[in-house]
This record gives sequence, C-alpha cells and structure tokens, in this order.
Amino acid sequence: MAERGAHLTTAAAAEDRPSIFEVLAQDSLMNAVKPALLHAVKILAMSHPARYGVLWRRVDEIYSILDLLLQQHFLSHTSASFSENFYGLKRVGTDSTRPAHLGLHHRQHWHSLLLLALLPYLHTKLEKILARRRDEDDFSIRVPQSFTQTLFRAFLAAYPFVCMAWNGWVFCQQLLYVFGKTQTHSPLLWLAGVKLSYLTAHDIRSLKLSDPALSPSQSIGKKLQHLISTAVGGVAVSLSTSLSIGVFFLRFLEWWYSSENQSTVKALTSLPTPPPPLHVHSQDTSHTHIKFCPLCRKVRTNDTALSTSGYVFCYRCIYVYVKANHRCPLTGCPSGLQHLIKIYKPDG
Repeated sequence: MAERGAHLTTAAAAEDRPSIFEVLAQDSLMNAVKPALLHAVKILAMSHPARYGVLWRRVDEIYSILDLLLQQHFLSHTSASFSENFYGLKRVGTDSTRPAHLGLHHRQHWHSLLLLALLPYLHTKLEKILARRRDEDDFSIRVPQSFTQTLFRAFLAAYPFVCMAWNGWVFCQQLLYVFGKTQTHSPLLWLAGVKLSYLTAHDIRSLKLSDPALSPSQSIGKKLQHLISTAVGGVAVSLSTSLSIGVFFLRFLEWWYSSENQSTVKALTSLPTPPPPLHVHSQDTSHTHIKFCPLCRKVRTNDTALSTSGYVFCYRCIYVYVKANHRCPLTGCPSGLQHLIKIYKPDG
C-alpha cells in the first residue's frame, strides 16, 4: 500500500506543488488562533465587565481587523497569507516566475485579501444569527416582521443547504488535488485566481534583501512612508511570532487538561440523572412568596436563570434584553443567549 501511495507525494514534489498534508495544515493554523484570542478577551471581560465588556461584544470585529492587517502585510511582502508563509508557501498567478517579495498583482491581491479576511467574518456573523433564529423558533418567539426580514429568514432557511453544497465542493476540490487533477485544493484559491507553490531559494534571498536602508537624499515623504512600513512590518512579525508561540502553548494546554481530566469527565458523565425535586405543598406559599421578574415587575413565567449572574427572569424578558444589550441587566456582566438556562419546574 505504501508503494502504491508514494506517487501522491513524489508527484507533488516534482511539480513544485505542496502536498495535501501541508495545505491542510496551513488551513487549520488560523482556526487554532481565533479560539486563543476569544479566550483571552473573555477572561478580561469577566474580570472587569464595565471596562472590557465592549471588547467581548465586538470581539469578531476586533479579530477581523487584526486579521486584515496581518494578511495585508504578508500578501504585500511575501505573496502569501500568514499561515501559508509560516509553512514556506507562496501564492502564484499566471506569472509563476514573479518573485515573492514583489507581492501579487493588484487584482489577485485584493481578491485574496477579501477572501482571507472578509469571508470568515461574514460566515461567523451568519452562524450567530442562525443560532439566534433557532432559539426563537424553539421557544416560539414571534416578533412583527417586515418584508425584508421575511426575505432574510428565507435566506437563513436556505443557508444550511448552501453550506452543505460548499463543503461538498471543498471535499471534491481536495480529492481532485490529491490525484493531481487540479492546481488548487480550495475553491477560495480558485476564486482568487492563484495557486500555492513552495518558496524558492531565490525568493528567500529576495525577502531578506527587500528592505533597503534609508538614504539621506530621499524626501521626507519617502522617509515617512518607509518608517510607517517598517513599523507595520515589525508589528506584523511580532504578532506572527507571538501567535505561533501562543498556538503551541494552546495545543499543549488542551492536551494536558484533556489527558489529566479524562477519567474525571468520564466519571461525571456516567453518573445517573438525579430525579426532579418534589413539589412541596405548604401554607407558606402565599402571595408574599410569589417570585417576580426584575425586568417586567410581574409574576415570572417560564423561569429562566442567567448563568453569568444567577438571577432569574421571565424567559421572554431576559431573552430580548440580552439579545439587545449582551449583558446582565442587574450586574452588567457580559452575557449571551447561550447563558440562558431554563429552570425545571415540576408540575403539582
């Protein structure tokens, strides 16, 4: 079997084409970076809600801006994204002899930048909106809708089928790439009009010599532009190095805790489900003991607790408030719809 499959990697090397393992590894690199940033922002928001709560509410936008700046720098100076450059790859268009330090052509550059930074942001937002719509459907929450909102709900209904078709396209593209039937393993590269290739020795030497020193005869504008470019490049390199180290430690911590707590998790999940609480009839259950919702000031219906603060509200009241404000109405702790917990109330 090994002799029969050896041609898959040798053919790729002969054509100066990365193997399927390398391209899939660089694809998964950025997927490991975002959870680390989300965890760091969440810790800050939980420690100081008033000061850092806005970071948690805008974490998708913050990550997209950082990702945009990072990808812009690497596409301009190495003809590759951050993860592609990390694995020693570059993007090439119709002119495969173009040096990497010159960057891509204008059209290919902007297509690559939009597909690398903008498309993941839109996908994340659509996934969150779809999750909220499912919650509303599960709890039969209906609000008046305009014609535009009706069309939007129709789009959300078709969105899972679009994702299924897209994932099928990606799988077919990767399968064709393995057997050498196509030059790109991803539809995003095909849409950008580029393919992946290895950095050559000439590219590596050119990248090291592509930052000439300032000369005294240059104008102030050229000097200022050079200083800004140098500063941005330094920030991007520092960020890429810190991200690389952060990804390594994140993977290590995930392995450490999963192996350490594996037996404990299995023991907890194997325990039987406790019986529901008994409904106690007492004369103390009078109007003075009726629980009221802190938002509507009425008797609670469909009791729901907010796990970030522990307070209990009507489900509709707290759902609408958290969806609009992303925080607890009493403590101000950053909260989301995933923190709503339905309280079990036995019949009796």
